[in-house]
Order: sequence, then C-alpha cells, then structure tokens
Amino acid sequence: MLRCRARAWRGYTNHRGFTYLTALFVVALLGGGLALAGEVWHTQSLREKEAELLHIGNQYRRAIERYHASPPLQYPRTLGDLLKDPRKPGIERYLRKLYADPITGKTEWGLVKLPDGGIMGVHSLSEDKPFKAAGFNAPYESFANAEKYSDWKFAHAPLTVQQAPLQQPQQPPVTGR
Repeated sequence: MLRCRARAWRGYTNHRGFTYLTALFVVALLGGGLALAGEVWHTQSLREKEAELLHIGNQYRRAIERYHASPPLQYPRTLGDLLKDPRKPGIERYLRKLYADPITGKTEWGLVKLPDGGIMGVHSLSEDKPFKAAGFNAPYESFANAEKYSDWKFAHAPLTVQQAPLQQPQQPPVTGR
C-alpha cells in the first residue's frame, strides 16, 4: 500500500510543474491583454478630449466673434465679459459659462491678446503633442501637424481692408468698330 501511494505521489508531482507553467502563461496573456486594453482606452480618451477641445474652443471663438460684432466694435477685456457684456445696460450673454480646458482639466486658458489688451482668442496651456494631426474643418486647417495643443489658437480675426481679396474691375466688353 505504501508503494501505491509513492507511485501516485510521483505522478502528481509531474503534473504540478505543468499546471504551474500553464498558470504563469495564462497570467502573462491576461497581463498583455489588459495592457492592450489600457492603451486602447487611453487613445480613445485622448480622442474624446481633443474633440471636446475643438468644440469648446470653437464656442469661445464664436462668442468672441459675436461680442466683437456687437456695437461698439471692440474685443472683450476678460473672458468674464462673454458671460455678461459690461458695455450693455441689460444682461447680454455670449457664453453660458466659462468652460474648463479638457486637456489640462483647469479653467485657465491661454489668451490671444491684441496690443490694446482685448482678447481675440483662447488656446490650451498644454504642451503635450496632439494625437490628431490632419482632417481639420474650415477655420482650423492651420492646426494640422501642430507640435503641441497650445498651438491650436481659437481666435477671431476679422478681415481688414488690407487683408480682403482684391477684385479686378470689370472691363466693358469690346464691341466691333
């Protein structure tokens, strides 16, 4: 009887090493899968933050554009002026609230200022490299291949007389003599 147990024990020990290696292999596969899932989640999260930055930046640009178009023609001095226009006796709003920068998570924005102190745009304060490098819509083609998020400037710059495209005067048609 003792011999039978010894034989059974020896056979059991041979399988224990195989089971241990199988368990290590399964743990390694699970770790690799979780690392891949984490990378996909991080990329998706970054894409969502970039899309939100483009949306919020456009909201600020449009609010500054409407503020500037409202008489008297001037740019806001602070972002708070977009919540309540100090030039008007009543309450006139161009934004519902001051948005946080989705990339940094802070309410502080970089400001694109004019020499007179007016704010003509905003930009993120993040120095990270953007994930999106192409395929921007009409007013933001200049964002393509930007080195950092702070290069994405959401600014309103109306055309001046010097910047407006020149049109050739119409010549009257030449008629036969």
